[in-house]
Amino acid sequence: MTTVVPYTASGKLAHLPPLQRAEADPVACRLPLLQHRVPAGFPSPADEYVENCLDLNTYLIRNRAATFFFRVAGDSMTGAHIHDGDMLIVDRSIEPRHGHIVLAVINNEYTVKRLYSVAGVVELHAENPAYPPIRFQEHEELQVWGVVVGTVARFNV
Repeated sequence: MTTVVPYTASGKLAHLPPLQRAEADPVACRLPLLQHRVPAGFPSPADEYVENCLDLNTYLIRNRAATFFFRVAGDSMTGAHIHDGDMLIVDRSIEPRHGHIVLAVINNEYTVKRLYSVAGVVELHAENPAYPPIRFQEHEELQVWGVVVGTVARFNV
């Protein structure tokens, strides 16, 4: 059976890229949050009144001490709406489970994939059919660095 273990830094993995902590700015950027949901289909009349303010730090970061940002490189997760250049919000305090999108360390390299763990079979699945699943043999360990809890994308305008 393959074991999914949390990643712990060790001397042999010291050459991995440096990580930047997600720091909440003490001067939060609170923007108006409109109560009305915006339809993505046909337009409808809106009650555009302000319900509250939205602070993205509060909305995206559950556990500040265990949260990190990563910039995505590549297209293996486009089916999960994660694109090249997007920013991942990764929480190390969440226990990885089947179906979670995780940041894993494989052969001393980071990768982001969906965790598949059913009946003793553990794999990492891309969300792009051009990429095959990463399969682990019996008694191998998969080091999960953290669970992806969100993304931040910026459109080219």
